[in-house]
Amino acid sequence: MDAVNTLFSKQQLESLTEESHAPLYYQLYALLKNAILNGTLEHGDQMPTELQLADAFSVSRITAKRAMDELAAESLVERRRGKGTHVIYEYKQQPVKAPLVGMLQEIESMARHSDVEVRSCEKLQPPAEIREELGLATGDTALLLERTRSRDGAPFGYYVSWTAGLKGKVTAKQFATTPRLEIFRKQGLEIAHVTQTLSAEAATAESARELETTVGAPLLSLTRRSYSKVNGKEQLVDILHVLYHPDRFKYQMDLKADEI
Repeated sequence: MDAVNTLFSKQQLESLTEESHAPLYYQLYALLKNAILNGTLEHGDQMPTELQLADAFSVSRITAKRAMDELAAESLVERRRGKGTHVIYEYKQQPVKAPLVGMLQEIESMARHSDVEVRSCEKLQPPAEIREELGLATGDTALLLERTRSRDGAPFGYYVSWTAGLKGKVTAKQFATTPRLEIFRKQGLEIAHVTQTLSAEAATAESARELETTVGAPLLSLTRRSYSKVNGKEQLVDILHVLYHPDRFKYQMDLKADEI
């Protein structure tokens, strides 16, 4: 049991439910797969046993076995009689370079072809970590924007961002009808460089509510940092964190050889 408790939160351990659209074995498989893909379980690590998984997640041993079988079928783990199951997937964090113009156009296109509900839009003092990244002094404020995007009534993305350098007034109504990047440009904030990090994380009570899923369910996580040029030097002006519902959103890149 301890081997499982060090890998998953209490919320995740209690997240498997018969009420989900996905069967129990798949819910367990998804949690284990994410732990492997994001490097929590590393190459060579021994996986918890079926009995440990069954006890920790309150499921049958048959359910645990099927989840492990799915991982083995995807060549993420290797099962050996008498030696247990070990991770054979090798996690490597490798940044991919993509043309910025095309990326920003795609972002704006998605904004124009989805519905948005603005949950929060106000200038506040950011948490210390965000304040430090944005180069703000104690007492300085930045724009906190929280939104949920949907298509055909189904929410697919929960967005939280902090933006510095906006001089004029902005309102929730503006962000409900206009892409953020267009609003930025109108205020003279041109984006010159973007970095993105993709990962996975479990749904919290807040993100589960916004995305209409269960607490602990696996979500696609994207953190985007956008830089503007100030006096010829790049300066971080925007930090965006997005959680996507994996059944309703797919992230795909199509790069040509001369763009990599």
